[in-house]
Amino acid sequence: MTMTTLGIIGAGNIGSQVARAAVGQGYDVVIANSRDPRTLDDLVAELGPRARAATAKEAARAADVAVVAVPFHAYREIPVEPLAGKIVLDTNNYYWERDGHVDALDRGEATSSGLLQEHLPSSKVAKAFNHIQSAHITTDGTPAGTPGRRALATSSDFPEAAAWVERFYDELGFDTVDTSPLAESWRVERDRPAYVARQDADELRANLARAPRTI
Repeated sequence: MTMTTLGIIGAGNIGSQVARAAVGQGYDVVIANSRDPRTLDDLVAELGPRARAATAKEAARAADVAVVAVPFHAYREIPVEPLAGKIVLDTNNYYWERDGHVDALDRGEATSSGLLQEHLPSSKVAKAFNHIQSAHITTDGTPAGTPGRRALATSSDFPEAAAWVERFYDELGFDTVDTSPLAESWRVERDRPAYVARQDADELRANLARAPRTI
């Protein structure tokens, strides 16, 4: 069993589900939300002794690997210095109705994960878990080699970060399609063919290839 500690910043649907999946695989979890850590008492009690609540800075500092699971509009609030040199999994999606319009994203000139990488210049950002419904993170995994095994995408400018995501996905029961570099992460963003669709690796590759750059 791994001794890696995941620092999860954001305890909503995705963050809490990644926490559940990670604890189930033997990871230690330090999880934070935008409020007092005591508001996470029920979740931590459910997760058990491998989990504790903290502030975002404390979760970032404790992390061997971090998971950013906050609404996109809050990405600039992610602590920078405590994540220097660390792999950071970005689960964000840009929804202009919630986040407000960002011209560079609307025009297809940037990606949400690329903007997080700019905010965290010393970290190694990898896209992960952004194109699966949160409930399915803990229900859709199957053993390696299962026919039709569901696949998830990742992308990063750092091969070691993409490789870490691939190992983590496999532990949770998913195949991986690597669509690096990070600039290609738009292929699994909202409204593209791969977004929240159940697909095996071949189907995911096909959907990635036919994704339109702008919607």
